Amino acid sequence: MSKLNQQISLWEQETVFKQYDFAIIGGGLVGLWCAVALQQKYAKAKILLLEKSVVPTGASTRNAGFACFGSPTEMIFDAKAMGEEKMWLIVEMRFKGIDKIRKILGDAAIDFDACGGFECLATAEAMEVNKHLPWLNEGMKTITGRSESFTWCDHKLGVLGLTGFERIIENKLEGGLHSGQLVKALAKKAVAAGVTILYGIAVTDTTDLGNRFVISAANGHFFNANKLIYCTNAFTNSLVKEANVTPARGQIIVTNVISNLSLRGTFHYNQGLYYFRNVGNRVLLGGARNQALDQERTTDLNTTTIIQNELERFLAEHILKGKDYDITHRWSGIMGFTHNKEPQIQPIGNNALAVIACNGMGVALSPIIAERVAAML
Repeated sequence: MSKLNQQISLWEQETVFKQYDFAIIGGGLVGLWCAVALQQKYAKAKILLLEKSVVPTGASTRNAGFACFGSPTEMIFDAKAMGEEKMWLIVEMRFKGIDKIRKILGDAAIDFDACGGFECLATAEAMEVNKHLPWLNEGMKTITGRSESFTWCDHKLGVLGLTGFERIIENKLEGGLHSGQLVKALAKKAVAAGVTILYGIAVTDTTDLGNRFVISAANGHFFNANKLIYCTNAFTNSLVKEANVTPARGQIIVTNVISNLSLRGTFHYNQGLYYFRNVGNRVLLGGARNQALDQERTTDLNTTTIIQNELERFLAEHILKGKDYDITHRWSGIMGFTHNKEPQIQPIGNNALAVIACNGMGVALSPIIAERVAAML
């Protein structure tokens, strides 16, 4: 016999607390895309999505709003670390993910800005990228169909107001978006398709009874589902002992509105460890966790002095040198990383999956990962 929630009405039992076909824990980008993909594949399925907070508190609404597939130095490094074949497969997933976001949600709904992507380079990095440029463009051609995805644009350093870099390389296929609008648009699409989304439900435990799961929440309620998907990214370790994901805090600062701001685009530096962009006439800058890697392997959302000071130094020296500005926003998000930097969909028993770690590329990867989840279930 199914365990019953106490002190709920018949109407609640037959709607919110009914038996579900699929339950998804985690209402960020991966969880929302999984809900949409499952509802598209199984139109009559009853799907529940549980989110512990009012808004997802990992990285989905706390990232920098980049729609990117990878900077040249990151791609070169990843090819050496994981092998060329795997690197190109992941880059292709990211590229297709960005395309899917735009086609399904529309640019207006997510404030998509086709501003292009850039990587700023020091001398040694510039030499390495230049050596690999034909290889990079040939590999990207099989994905994008373009003969040259990456091109040198050193003349733009001054135009963009950047200082202290040797060279800059551009691709016109990336862009920026509004992370909050993206999550909002996805949630709207999921609800319109019939997905039940409940916010403020912190899951404390899940019990596999063989033919179904009982999902216990901190408020005393519990839910029943035939299949279960953990989309809790860096927080998965607290619910799934088999999971092995390393949290990585990403800290961000944003300036006030700056008149005559010349910066336009999305930018990376040092294998993507620094990233910045314009948000209208503001500057957003994030990263620098390489300054304290061990300290930044945490799920604590508080910002820290060492990283914030480094971000301010970088901003003053490279982006807004000689300009007057104020920092108006500071925040952090929590990413999840695997040991090999590959996204993982890990079976947990017979009827559960843990979608583990987008390795800092959740915006682009989550739509494609969700397709695979739907196919596996």
